[in-house]
Amino acid sequence: MIRNRKFLLIATLSLTTILLATIATTVQSAQQALLVDSERTFYPHASEPIGTVRQIYDGVLTPEMAVNTFRNIDRLFPTRTVPRSSTPMPLPRDATALTTVRIKDRGKQYDLEDYLVLNRVAGLIVLKDGRVKLERYRFGNSERTRWMSMSIAKSITSTLIGAAVKQGHLTNVSDPVTRYVPSLAGSAYANVSIRDVLMMSSGVRWNETYTDPASDRRRLLEAQISLMPGSAMAVMKGLPRAAEPGTVNNYNTGETQVAAEILRSAVGKPLATYLSERIWARFGMEADANWWLESADGIEIGGSGFSATLRDYARFGLFILNGGVAAGEAILPAGWVRNATTPKVLRGGKPLAYGYLWWTGTSQSAKQDSAFSAEGIHGQFIYVNPAAKVVIVVWSAQPKPTGDAVIDDWLVFDAVTDALR
Repeated sequence: MIRNRKFLLIATLSLTTILLATIATTVQSAQQALLVDSERTFYPHASEPIGTVRQIYDGVLTPEMAVNTFRNIDRLFPTRTVPRSSTPMPLPRDATALTTVRIKDRGKQYDLEDYLVLNRVAGLIVLKDGRVKLERYRFGNSERTRWMSMSIAKSITSTLIGAAVKQGHLTNVSDPVTRYVPSLAGSAYANVSIRDVLMMSSGVRWNETYTDPASDRRRLLEAQISLMPGSAMAVMKGLPRAAEPGTVNNYNTGETQVAAEILRSAVGKPLATYLSERIWARFGMEADANWWLESADGIEIGGSGFSATLRDYARFGLFILNGGVAAGEAILPAGWVRNATTPKVLRGGKPLAYGYLWWTGTSQSAKQDSAFSAEGIHGQFIYVNPAAKVVIVVWSAQPKPTGDAVIDDWLVFDAVTDALR
């Protein structure tokens, strides 16, 4: 009888232990779910005062207000979410951190701290062989901060065109624009190819001056501010021709809105959705990104308005560095990355130091390594060096659209790469 009581006591204790363990596991899972949900819904900078989009382009924000605004651009226009991956790709830290970098620019010597301060760098991450050698945040930013890309979005749009070619949604970049955007028939975009648009060589007249309220760039911005569906393409359709297609390069943000229209028509879904399906979620981005829309539930802005975390911009750089492969699948056509990121030649033989909405290296070292970058005004960069296996992402909070960089960023990239060799 005593033996049976002992057995019952042991059995009861065992069941109690199992029950408590199960409850603890359930509570932990619930806590983790709440944490994940909190990460999705709570944004640490959401209550900060911000400026207006006109103030961004006018270059009149105070340094403090520029920081607040640049990490809250999803409050300026309607956006569409680019969903993150359910299994984020790790970015392991290298055992040896990058500490010493010597930069020489116009006869002056600088170190990395000088660069951070003088160029108002808000975030910096350096990857070598896929491992984090340096990660810095300033002005209250953190790994949860989403920062604006400005024209880095152009390179993302270009990459999605490559993905659409790979899947057969686009025949090739020689296709005429009007095949996918028939509303441009009869405009200056008649007889312009997708390649011409990617090289910003459509020959359509355009003034990109950010601070001039009368410029074409500002007219496009005002169309976006109106939130009227179709307003951006109405601007593009009304532009006159200045040169034959493919013969002259002229930096033109409007070209990337044409590229966005081509993509939307070809793939039959929003650009944010397509980006998530083909790259963002498949490659393992750890956070949702946001992308500006022309109007409520409208088309994405192909040339700006994308915001993401520093690490996820770095992962995008890795995706490009590794040839455009995600989850074991080639997302881009063979040779696309090299073709899109190397200097082109205009019709007639004139060389062009520009790729398919990517900037090519300016220094001798960068040219030798076939380095390239996605760049945005106010100091935003994704730098990729295929030879050295280096990716560098820079966020800056320079109040003026252009001309605020004290130290040439490309010289910094060269110095960092040299320090890592």
